[in-house]
Formats: sequence, structure tokens, C-alpha cells
Amino acid sequence: MKRIVLFDGECNFCDASVQFILKRDPAAHFLFASLQSETGEQLKKQYHIPDDVDSIVLIEKGKAYTKSSAALHIAKKLDGLWHLLFLFILVPRPIRDAVYDYVAKNRYKWFGKKDACMLPPPEIRKRFI
Repeated sequence: MKRIVLFDGECNFCDASVQFILKRDPAAHFLFASLQSETGEQLKKQYHIPDDVDSIVLIEKGKAYTKSSAALHIAKKLDGLWHLLFLFILVPRPIRDAVYDYVAKNRYKWFGKKDACMLPPPEIRKRFI
């Protein structure tokens, strides 16, 4: 079963995060879609994801994870020692999400916005839905 990562297609940090995941996911556990895409919009409706969610979302086993929960569930499936980050799931969600929200709130200021999405090579392109 594939997991779907929804991301902000205009955000440089989000794009870098997708590139990070792709490099550490040789088993291709994840598919990707921009929140702004038609697929992203359909999935937001299907999984009742609020319109104000504008950062990373993970859809896995019929459930949508947002904010720090999404990031930690993604880390759990990555190669290397990244899966150890999942231990932070033990930190109460309000604390984890406060840190996540701080980064998310400042991501455009720190990393900028994209005018256009990158065009991945064909072997990677098939992972974008």
C-alpha cells in the first residue's frame, strides 16, 4: 500500500523536504501530490483536511496525518537512522505541533517561494500523482 505525501507546491522548504524523502525512500513507499493540484484538492476533500492546512500531510492506511505527526510517520519509513525520529511521537502533540507551526509559519521568509515546480526525471515523475 502506497502512502501519499501532500505538500505545498509553492514552498522551497517543502520542495526540499520532498527531495529529502525521495533520496531516502528507495523502496518507493511514498507517492507525492501538491496541495494545490487537482489530486491534492480531491484528497483534501476525501480526508476532510481543513483548507487552512498548508504544509505537509501524510495519507496512510485511510488516515490523514498533519504537522509533526505527518513528519514523524514519514521519517519512520525512511532509510538510514531517520526512523529513530519517530521516538518523538512520545512528546505530547501540542508541544511537537508548536515547534512544527513555528517552522511552518516562517518557511516562506526563511526559504522563499517557488514560481514553478521542478520537473523531476521520468523515474521520479511516476511517483507524483
